[in-house]
Amino acid sequence: MIYPNNFEQKTGFDQIRKMVHEKCLSTLGQHYAAKMRFSASYDTVKTMLDQTEEFRQILMTGENFPASNYYDPFAVFDRIKLEGTFAEADELGEIRSSLVTISDILSFLQSRKSEDKLKYPVLQNLGGHIYIEPSVLKELNRVIDEQNQVRSNASATLSEIRRNKIQLESQAGKRINSILHQAKKEGWVASDAELAFRNSRQVLPVPAAYKRKIRGFVHDQSSTGQTVYIEPEEIFEINNELRQLELDERREIVKILRELADVIRPFLPQLREAYFFLGKMDFIRSKAKIALQMDAQKPRIDNKTQINWIKAKHPLLWLSYKQQKKYVEPLSLELKDQNRIIVISGPNAGGKSVCMKTAGLVQYMIQCGMLVPMEDYSEAGIFKKIFIDIGDEQSLENDLSTYSSHLANMQHFIKNVDEHTLFLIDEFGAGTEPRLGGAIAESILEELADQKAFGIVTTHYANLKILAGKREGIINGSMLFDTQNMRPLYRLKTGNPGSSFAFEIAKTMGLPLELLQKAEKIAGEEHIDFDRQLQDLELKKLELDEKEKQLKSGDAFLSEMIEKYEKLNGDLNQQKSHIITEAKREAKKILAESNRMIEKTIREIREASADKEKTKQLRAGLEEYAHLQEPDETGAPLESKSRKKEKNKKKPQPDEPRIIPGPLAMGDHVRIIGQQSIGEIIELGDKDAMVAYGSIMMKSPLKKLEKLSKASSNTRQSVKVKYDFDINEKASEFSPHLDIRGNRADAALTKARRFVDDAILLGVRQLKIVHGTGDGILREALRDYLRTLSEVKRARDDHPDRGGAGSTLIELR
Repeated sequence: MIYPNNFEQKTGFDQIRKMVHEKCLSTLGQHYAAKMRFSASYDTVKTMLDQTEEFRQILMTGENFPASNYYDPFAVFDRIKLEGTFAEADELGEIRSSLVTISDILSFLQSRKSEDKLKYPVLQNLGGHIYIEPSVLKELNRVIDEQNQVRSNASATLSEIRRNKIQLESQAGKRINSILHQAKKEGWVASDAELAFRNSRQVLPVPAAYKRKIRGFVHDQSSTGQTVYIEPEEIFEINNELRQLELDERREIVKILRELADVIRPFLPQLREAYFFLGKMDFIRSKAKIALQMDAQKPRIDNKTQINWIKAKHPLLWLSYKQQKKYVEPLSLELKDQNRIIVISGPNAGGKSVCMKTAGLVQYMIQCGMLVPMEDYSEAGIFKKIFIDIGDEQSLENDLSTYSSHLANMQHFIKNVDEHTLFLIDEFGAGTEPRLGGAIAESILEELADQKAFGIVTTHYANLKILAGKREGIINGSMLFDTQNMRPLYRLKTGNPGSSFAFEIAKTMGLPLELLQKAEKIAGEEHIDFDRQLQDLELKKLELDEKEKQLKSGDAFLSEMIEKYEKLNGDLNQQKSHIITEAKREAKKILAESNRMIEKTIREIREASADKEKTKQLRAGLEEYAHLQEPDETGAPLESKSRKKEKNKKKPQPDEPRIIPGPLAMGDHVRIIGQQSIGEIIELGDKDAMVAYGSIMMKSPLKKLEKLSKASSNTRQSVKVKYDFDINEKASEFSPHLDIRGNRADAALTKARRFVDDAILLGVRQLKIVHGTGDGILREALRDYLRTLSEVKRARDDHPDRGGAGSTLIELR
């Protein structure tokens, strides 16, 4: 059910229908465009959307879909359904061409496959039952030629008649040309005179003064009477014979066309189905072309009442702005079981009504089988009823005022809404005394909520905003407003009511300050405070949203760090197992060597017959071997340690670095005075230099650096960084948001340096520094510092809603 009867005019769907009508190639498709209706059947809506989407894919891929000879033959079919009737040759020629088009469409859909599956199964299913009797096309081709005329060989009689006709026409033509030539020679006709036709016969244009010079039949004269048109007597009989042949030809053609109609007549039901299919394809093609024009897509369709649209645009507004190369703010809207009704408030001309009309038009288009401009992962539901109350319905004939017409609509809403209804109400409660109108609107809204209906309501009334904040199933929404530039943003934000910004807009428009102050007193401090609280609430909401984004970013970073930690822990455990295995293997080796040494000593003692001196030497050797197997403080056997010392003795010791005087240049090896770590200059400024110490880069003043000889490059020490903090703890405590307002420039830059350094260390790429506007000193100092950092990819002002020039967004490489 759709209410009211002029729903399409109110939402603008009548213009969409007109566009579909104009895109159709034939009256067949236009007939379907005129009959296009809202459907509450899930299966029907899904099928219609799938059909349009498949045709959109055909158009996007540029495939050669048959798009000519879309002919409407239903008037001809109605005429030849009776025995003895016939269709003209040109009509039959159009039918033949369009039947070829239908056959080509069926072949196209059947032949398009992907991995042995039909590429366009829904469209193919639409024509799956279509059958064109081959004998019909065969007979049409036999009788009708390429110029849509009856062929001469359609019958032996017609062939004979046309042959005789050609001979007589040739004979008559030669004779009348001879008479014309003779008349010119005698001066009876003008020298430039040409043959003319009157009553389907060739005649001579003869001046009235000479009309008796040529014997014949006068067919006509000019308007002045000075020229008469004479058929010469000599060709009169020939022309009579030609006229008779023409009558015979027409009689034979009618006979042939009747016979052809007799062939077609039994197959009229099948042919009607085929042309219904052709008209539907024309209609679907038109919808698909409009979808491409407005960048429309098919959302996900569920068999339930819901709206979960992502970046939806008002189709007509989008097309208009697209031609003007203007931007349209998309609408993201979600209405589900928990939050079925949204009360939208905000400034005048802020987009509230456009938002509501977008919802009404887009939902109606979806349920008419049309694609809509939104993201394809949006979710759309099916509503059985859509009610709308927009605009002024006052009527002098029915004695209805504006408010009375609104109440009449509300009466219809209350009686007919249910859980499958979507209602749209613009400026709810307006048109009467505000306090009373607001009370009535509140009670109606509660009743609609009790009926579990879905809806969108726009209002300025505070009591409706308060109701939405506490009543289950109803939520607030606001149209955002740029308070710095005092202009609407046309963006819907759900969760909080919006301020009307009446005084702010009036001030911007130039109303006197004294007048506005007086208006504030009239309105009362309580009302003004409430409106300002709404504004403050919106600003706080934006700040909370920003902090939530930061927390999510920090949470994601922390998760990444935990993952890295777990991986590192796993690697350490694996290394630990490997070390223990190697230690056991080494212990077994030492034990075996010890046993061998002991056995050797015992054997030699026995062989020495317990000689004391020999026994003493063997015991000393055994003690020395045991001492070498004892581990040192590092856990390595002394034997291994002694071997390492011997190896180290063999290695040449590097030369000591040598300090050389002179100015510093790119690529020089330097170190900080009093330090041992040697680095290389990779960037050189007037006062500072960027020095690379292995993978660590540090900016140092030139006066604190000393230049080293190139020969000392071999002595460069690898830089090991030892963290004196828990990086996991630092990651969990780090915030990508820094506030330096109230600080002096030097203290603020110190904080900023630490902040950026920590971000680089932790791998954070998006930062925000709040410095305020003021005189712009902090902002300029911060920007100058950021320009010196190669790690900074970009630094820019924040969005006007979130601080504008008072905040700097930093993007790291």
